[in-house]
Amino acid sequence: MELFNGTYLDHNATSPLKPAVRESMLELLGFPGNASSVHKAGREARRRIEGARQTIAKQLNCGPKDVIVFTSGATEANNMALRGAEMERVIVSAIEHPSVLQALPHPDILPVLPGGVIDLAALDKMLEGNTRQTLISVMLVNNETGVIQPVEEVVRIARKRGALVHTDAVQAFGRMPLDIQKLGVDMLTLSAHKIGGPQGMGCLVMANCATVGPILRGGNQEKNLRAGTENLAGIVGFATAAEQLDVKEFHKLGVLRDKLEAELKALAPSLRIFGFEAPRVHNTSMFALPGAPSETQLIALDLAGICVSNGSACSSGTVKPSHVLKAMGASDAEAGSSLRVSLGWNTHAKDVEFFIAKWTEMYNRIKSRLSAA
Repeated sequence: MELFNGTYLDHNATSPLKPAVRESMLELLGFPGNASSVHKAGREARRRIEGARQTIAKQLNCGPKDVIVFTSGATEANNMALRGAEMERVIVSAIEHPSVLQALPHPDILPVLPGGVIDLAALDKMLEGNTRQTLISVMLVNNETGVIQPVEEVVRIARKRGALVHTDAVQAFGRMPLDIQKLGVDMLTLSAHKIGGPQGMGCLVMANCATVGPILRGGNQEKNLRAGTENLAGIVGFATAAEQLDVKEFHKLGVLRDKLEAELKALAPSLRIFGFEAPRVHNTSMFALPGAPSETQLIALDLAGICVSNGSACSSGTVKPSHVLKAMGASDAEAGSSLRVSLGWNTHAKDVEFFIAKWTEMYNRIKSRLSAA
């Protein structure tokens, strides 16, 4: 039985499992090998895991000393980076995912400019005279707006002050060229289910000889950095999804995203598109229609069989105003009336056209109220 046959435009929350990934995982779901065992089945499990590690390392252009630790997802990897580093000072941007913002009790907050890009001048100032061991965490692509952050510049500033840099690259992997050596970061987080891989699977990549301590203890798996039996099928599925990434093909989604924004903006001139003038990945659009609460729009679209969201999947269940938009200076009215549309590997022109049609129907029903507000 098919669980869902509607129009899915929420790839930044999770991207549907790719058929090749499903096949690679099904082969292993009944396989009894534990990679910590020394018998034949255990050795085969270990071979598959190390092969997957090499596949992901190749996709990132990792160096021979870089270390990839498989985790239960990006949330664990982000916590591992921030908590496992045990630094005296941690700076995180105001637009980070909750798994970064809430990993430690009192991080220093780096502000962002109205366009959604971090304030590099503010970072430089925050590091003036810094003598403490410091870690800076700035995501490479914002999960709500799609705005690309200048992480290479963050690294340049950090190196002058002796600080380390972590980046949550979950929304960047497969959507833009990603070379960890060129990027220069010390740690990088990835997630499988944003690229058509399985949910509950991620990794932390440690470069430049960076090291962290484990936050899960009780076993010597993953080079003693992450206790617990490895998720063999999940790891292989992750690598299969990584092998299939095609950045050039992904960039073609920009035509559909731009068409969506242009038609909605022509229909509703008061529409605000967040990060419109900043560099963005090609699949993401976050916009606000002041006077039309996010709940109203989400319900109308859901009834039409369309899946979109109003922000991070880890907080959007509460339909509360986005902390990302508030950090960008959005008003309460704008933050409370925002929608995020995110396209992906199985999005077609007809999906975007259907969204435009149904959103237009909704807008026509409520526009008299909007003009009177």
